[in-house]
Amino acid sequence: MTGRTGRDGWADEGVFEVASGVHRIPLPLPSDGLRAVNVYVVAGDDGPVLIDSGWAIAAAREQLGNGLRELGYELPDVRRFLVTHAHRDHYEQAVHLRREFGASVSLGAGEQPSLELLQRADGHPFDPQLRLLTALGAASLAETIAAQVVDVGADPEDWQSPDTWLQDGDIAIAGDRALTVVPTPGHTTGHVVFHDRADALLFTGDHVLPTITPSVGFEPVLSPTALSDFLGSLARVRQLPDALLLPAHGPVSPSVHARVDELLEHHDVRLAQTLGYVGAGADTGLDVASSLRWTRHERRLDELNPFNQLLALAETAAHLDLLVAQGRVTCAIEDGVRHYQAA
Repeated sequence: MTGRTGRDGWADEGVFEVASGVHRIPLPLPSDGLRAVNVYVVAGDDGPVLIDSGWAIAAAREQLGNGLRELGYELPDVRRFLVTHAHRDHYEQAVHLRREFGASVSLGAGEQPSLELLQRADGHPFDPQLRLLTALGAASLAETIAAQVVDVGADPEDWQSPDTWLQDGDIAIAGDRALTVVPTPGHTTGHVVFHDRADALLFTGDHVLPTITPSVGFEPVLSPTALSDFLGSLARVRQLPDALLLPAHGPVSPSVHARVDELLEHHDVRLAQTLGYVGAGADTGLDVASSLRWTRHERRLDELNPFNQLLALAETAAHLDLLVAQGRVTCAIEDGVRHYQAA
């Protein structure tokens, strides 16, 4: 198949050409929150290179195999995985297929601390987030999440280290394409995007998404500068020549610059709203998150499921951290809970 598919049909099963020798294969996810993850197949004489890999579930493996077969390949033909970041829906299947067929795996060097923590597999898988929730005044939500995922631990085998740690400016060769590695910390500390300057393509992973705002603050090693890092990464991508937006979730879109401008505006508005609610008396992260509205449907915090409440609170914390760093908000800790006040 060719074409980009519309905003609503982007997750439909199939193989979609996005540029000469580059195809998008949407792979299913275990939950319907993100609907699917896009894996991009770059053709090469010595085998395809895949950008991101999908979650290691049977349905995703089957669809990836079917898609590669439609392009004239089999799973063992995959030569290399270029992975944008170490979240399960991007990284896990690459590790499994490497174990089985020997393809190499490359990942941004900034992900090393998170992988090292996941490889230890001790403690609750969401320990950093649970501690953050408690500090934000949401101890009851932390207890709910802890109980819901008590039997879901990280398997160290799913988080084996890559063959290659990618550095800023590295050139990854995929077929006849030279892809420049551009670090874009924020969504995760070691997130990278891949820039094909010659053909004006940008494989953006979760850094720039066309219909949703990427989460910040959800990774094993939390960063107090996640939002400022993310905004700086958006600015860096905005300085690159404009390109076709090839995201991990959502439809292919014509302009990276246009979407970056929207994301920057969104966070400007969010920072102003957060500061406004603190000034009006919202004392904790939970108070602020409960005052804000979430998703494009403008939902209240308590209308979200527990996991999405966690993401909302993590993003709220990231905005509060930046406001504190800017000197616009102060933070005092009392009995383990952060209390905020407009400066």
